[in-house]
Amino acid sequence: MDLNERIRNRLESIERAGEKRSMTEPRGIDLSSNDYLCLAEDPRLKEAMLDGVRRYGVGSTASRLLRGHREVFERAESEFAKFKGTQRSLYFATGYQANLGIFQTFLEEGDVVFSDELNHASIIDGIRLSKAEKVIFEHGHAEDLRTKIESANVQGERFIVTESLFSMDGDVAPLDEYAAICRDTGTNLIVDEAHAVGIYGKKGSGLIEEAGIGDEVLLSVNTAGKALGVAGAFVSGAEWAIEYLIQRCRSFIFSTAPPPALAYALTKSIGIVEIEEDRRNRLIELCGKFSLLLGEAGFVVPERPTQIVPVVIGRSEDATAVASELQEAGFDIRAIRPPTVPEGTARLRISLNVGVSEADLERLVVLLRNAVTKQIETGFFV
Repeated sequence: MDLNERIRNRLESIERAGEKRSMTEPRGIDLSSNDYLCLAEDPRLKEAMLDGVRRYGVGSTASRLLRGHREVFERAESEFAKFKGTQRSLYFATGYQANLGIFQTFLEEGDVVFSDELNHASIIDGIRLSKAEKVIFEHGHAEDLRTKIESANVQGERFIVTESLFSMDGDVAPLDEYAAICRDTGTNLIVDEAHAVGIYGKKGSGLIEEAGIGDEVLLSVNTAGKALGVAGAFVSGAEWAIEYLIQRCRSFIFSTAPPPALAYALTKSIGIVEIEEDRRNRLIELCGKFSLLLGEAGFVVPERPTQIVPVVIGRSEDATAVASELQEAGFDIRAIRPPTVPEGTARLRISLNVGVSEADLERLVVLLRNAVTKQIETGFFV
């Protein structure tokens, strides 16, 4: 069997399993993107981006350590560090690049990293690139984590890594409990705030702020292409930790810097998020309203509603069929299937944003229940 035949067989297998993916233009009411605060289309950010292009051009031309550096990167990093409450930040082109880099840089042979079983692929891949031993702990289970840390034979450093708000399940990690474990065991805490930054906490800087554990977090990864509405990611932490990334992080050193216009737009975005508390509060209100509607319709709802709402269906074919029906009704909701989620847990991932009306959510819940009941056997609802 040659490579062509092997790959064609793999593609056919993907299609038979109902897991074939396709790229489609956005259409209908947005309930699938991560533009939670609707800043991606904000006129102020559009103008800032255009102004940034006029000032700095469309490309950075090189890595930051060669000719790609501009003062606007340092300005954005400084403003984000102040927003996040840390000594310093470093701007990466993507959150994926940031996670690949920090784990490869900080985790060394002899170290052990304790990783939540539902952590994002970028965290998993970053750990794989390191020489540290990996120990998986039960999702969001502080006691399982503590037991595994206390029983581990560790020659070097210990690290805990978790998302603060999980991208596929929409639940929140017990960060205060993890911080207590770190204090008791001398463990370093790394938190991915991709889906929390811009929304939670008094300033909107994330769930680290809300939990009040900023001084106990080694590093946080903060994606700028979700609630912040632009692109890239900030890694935030102590001065010494960020300086070490600049000196040794391969995904930073050997990558062309992002377009400076992105950093320029982010200086505007950070200010909007912090000042416009009503925008953040509106999203939180919608989360509660949608959770109430789902509960009344018979769906299982989380104890703490967030803007990420999974409706787990099971089979990929059923999830795709339900998503298609909702799309035909004018709601842009996508099916999430393996390998993004575990086998047997294909789902709809509904992402709320401040541009959605309560009337839209009411109509959606009716359509969702009708569509699901046609695909799922009795007993799905509680």
